[in-house]
Amino acid sequence: MKFCRHEISWGSFWKMPNRRFADGEVVMGRWPGSVLYYEVQVTGYNDVTHLYTVKYKDGTELELKESDIRSQSSFKHRKSQSSSSSPSRRSASRSRSRSPGRPAKGRRRSSSQSRERKDDKKKTIQETNLVLLKLNENNTRRYNGEPDSTERNDTSCKTLEQKFKPDLEIERMLDQYSLHPRKEEKKKEEIYSEKKIFETVKTIEKPSPKTKELEFGGRIGTFAMIFFLPATVFYLLLMCKQDDPSLMNFPPPLPALESLWETRVFGVFLLWFFFQALFYLLPIGKVVEGLPLSNGRKLQYRINGFYAFVFTAAAIGALLYFQFELHYLYDHFMQFAVSAAAFSMGLSIYLYVRSLKTPEEDLAPGGNSGYLVYDFFIGHELNPRIGSFDLKYFCELRPGLIGWVVINLAMLLAEMKIHNQSMPSLSMILVNSFQLLYVVDALWNEEAVLTTMDITHDGFGFMLAFGDLVWVPFVYSLQAFYLVSHPTAISWPVASAITLLNCIGYYIFRSANSQKNKFRRNPADPKLAYLKYIPTATGKGLLVTGWWGFVRHPNYLGDIIMALAWSLPCGFNHILPYFYVIYFICLLIHREARDEHHCKKKYGLAWERYCQRVPYRIFPYIY
Repeated sequence: MKFCRHEISWGSFWKMPNRRFADGEVVMGRWPGSVLYYEVQVTGYNDVTHLYTVKYKDGTELELKESDIRSQSSFKHRKSQSSSSSPSRRSASRSRSRSPGRPAKGRRRSSSQSRERKDDKKKTIQETNLVLLKLNENNTRRYNGEPDSTERNDTSCKTLEQKFKPDLEIERMLDQYSLHPRKEEKKKEEIYSEKKIFETVKTIEKPSPKTKELEFGGRIGTFAMIFFLPATVFYLLLMCKQDDPSLMNFPPPLPALESLWETRVFGVFLLWFFFQALFYLLPIGKVVEGLPLSNGRKLQYRINGFYAFVFTAAAIGALLYFQFELHYLYDHFMQFAVSAAAFSMGLSIYLYVRSLKTPEEDLAPGGNSGYLVYDFFIGHELNPRIGSFDLKYFCELRPGLIGWVVINLAMLLAEMKIHNQSMPSLSMILVNSFQLLYVVDALWNEEAVLTTMDITHDGFGFMLAFGDLVWVPFVYSLQAFYLVSHPTAISWPVASAITLLNCIGYYIFRSANSQKNKFRRNPADPKLAYLKYIPTATGKGLLVTGWWGFVRHPNYLGDIIMALAWSLPCGFNHILPYFYVIYFICLLIHREARDEHHCKKKYGLAWERYCQRVPYRIFPYIY
């Protein structure tokens, strides 16, 4: 039953809670999580939650309880009362009545000095509170990979230290010779409180870098995944080779161990890795700065991934021109996977050993638990570098992602040779085209990877090393590998429908990411005036219109639609080609849950309001 805004019965009217503060009233609001009050304006009141919506001078809107709001008159009354009953003023009046001579002037001078000193201390305490608030804010930003005002805070801390130092020295001398009169007891308490605040400033300035919240089942879970991930890759590849790749045919026949390793294949893999490293070091492409690290330093990255892709394509074209048989990859696919897994394990061991000598400020916030297995898996060091060569950033997009496209091309050529075809099948063309578009898009927008969790939060350990060098090229190419042994014929209308589905997914994926990136760079851009957002205490805004008002993670939605389009050309005879879609949904739901957890800690009440406005996470009207 719907009611008009004015149709309220008298009974319900008397039950409504009394509002103490009216809309538009300027009051003093307590900042959440602190004891500081700031001037705010009341903009609304929620009768259900009994919370006031207030607006700070910087434009930040928050919801506060009535107990966290006070009238300005109460602050002014306290101030006047304390000033009228100032101890220094009373002592000055007593000194004038007792000694009218020169000593009185001295006492008057000392009383005025004490007043000035007290004012300075009040000002210092206010400055200290502001520094505490800024440092708290910076720690939140630092954790989420955002820039902070490190230089300002360092300067403020030095100024506070200079102000506190003389008082603390006097305090130590008075303590040593027991020269404290009773009058000075209050002053002693004030100095003690100032000393305590300064120690708190130092404590906040140097936060503990230890990881407390463990993911993937903690130590036991990560230990199991070090063996489970390679076993999954080998199982999928063995099943694709079977005539009947049904999951009921478990386990597949295992090959001889000596057949899984070939030195020549490992040498080809090393040649490919260092070939891509050479392209990475070429002085082409622009150099950009990443997000600030915990110490305020910004690393530089050369953006030339697309150029590396073009050079690789030219090199592959030259090999094909000179009659090099690229389907060699298909014939030794399992050996290449074993070589990549062995290399990633060796790289992970090297990364962990070198991280033991890394300064604490360079360790990853998510991989510094103190547990060897967990830190080895997650990654102990955030940005391991050899000179200017960033190992994590290089592996993120180069050898594995470009290798994925080369493997797909090798599968296409293998299909033509095995089945004596002059043209590849329509299914193989669709899979190659869709995944080529995805890789080219990632390399063209390479700079966007610098703001992802992989770069800003996760260390470089076994998880990323194995994922970048083994999982991406050998699992993501599963559809093309499957089609070589299990060709699937599809009609042109079906191919058109699958192509349309992939285009829809790509459009959602790309437009959502572009909308987010443009808003991050310049929220005041007139072209983005149609977008509405919820301001947060960190100074950032949470979009509630456009794609980000449709679901909370529209880029994930586009990703999943594209993943489905990649698997559909393989038909419905077996579930094996759909492993990628199933895995990808699980991965994105886990990543979305991690994002939700970080955003809740970062944005607080603003995030709760955003979740109310945008209730669905990935799938509209479902999840």
